[in-house]
Amino acid sequence: MEDKLITLAIRTFSRAQMIKSVLEESDIETVIQSLSDENPALTIGVRVRIKESDLPRALKIVEEMEPLWEKEISNEKKTKQLILIPIDFADMVSKVFDFGFHFADVLSAEIVFLNVYFSPAFTISSNNDFSTYSISDSELLRKIIDTAQTEIQNLTNQLNEKIDKGELPKISFSFELKEGVPEDQILDYCKKTKPSLVVMGTHGKKQSNELIGSVAAEVMEACVSPVFAVPAHFALQSSIDIHRVAFMTNFEQKDLKAIDRAISLFSSDKMELFFIHTSDKKQTWDEIVLAGIKSYFAEHYPKLKINYALLGANNDLSLIDDFLVDQKIDVLAFNTHRRNIFLRLFNPGLAYKLVMHSDTPLFVTHD
Repeated sequence: MEDKLITLAIRTFSRAQMIKSVLEESDIETVIQSLSDENPALTIGVRVRIKESDLPRALKIVEEMEPLWEKEISNEKKTKQLILIPIDFADMVSKVFDFGFHFADVLSAEIVFLNVYFSPAFTISSNNDFSTYSISDSELLRKIIDTAQTEIQNLTNQLNEKIDKGELPKISFSFELKEGVPEDQILDYCKKTKPSLVVMGTHGKKQSNELIGSVAAEVMEACVSPVFAVPAHFALQSSIDIHRVAFMTNFEQKDLKAIDRAISLFSSDKMELFFIHTSDKKQTWDEIVLAGIKSYFAEHYPKLKINYALLGANNDLSLIDDFLVDQKIDVLAFNTHRRNIFLRLFNPGLAYKLVMHSDTPLFVTHD
């Protein structure tokens, strides 16, 4: 009876090469089959195939080795500064690239573009004691992969052209493609790699897009990394034009680190910082507290122009939005608690509300 080839795993091209090398050291014949013959290094669904008789041994080897590889990769990435830019090829906010490259230059970081795609479902058919796993529509999967490859190459060419023209700083960038739900995959990637910053697009209130807005909001409310969300209708053309930054704060100890992050990220000779406090209580900032706050920032940031504003209602979005417009605020920043899925579903937080309500970019940190 013929010992036919079966699919052991579907991995990225680089991971498939690693698996092949280890298996062949154990005398297990391994074949890598690209789902697209053009440019296999970009393929996101490479098949690792082995003889059926080698399956038990191969599974044991891979199950032992892959967790170790993940740990090594995670440790390696922790030594590098990374900026993550989630992208949807069908609905990209072009300004995200300008801001992402600028912040990568400020932080001396590399950029990783993450695209999350849906693949055809896997079906399971049972025959007596044997189960067969198959892809329901391999042709559809091939089209998804081919399209992703084309989009990656097109975007790579566009970014390299801008770099060559001096329109973008020369920053190293790469692509990651994952199958699944966008917000889940983005959050999972951040947990593993701990990027210094996530830069992503939203559409704001002028062109409501519930899907892309909700993805950005989910990431902002649950991410382990700071997030900078750029509305498509943001008036400024470049990050170097960001001068007026508002920070919503109660001046708790945890906010000071977040404020430092915001100042270092947006720092410029023309930067002006506005501290906003929202509360239903009167005189929350008494003269003694305010004097202490002013003294702290005068000592630590002597060249920074700082303003203070007390808004009358706690997290009233219309008051916040009116203040941002009246004061011509370029970025609104705040620190927030990471929220679990139950709270995010039934009690949306400030980040979610602001994504849908405001056309001002948001910078969100997490304690």
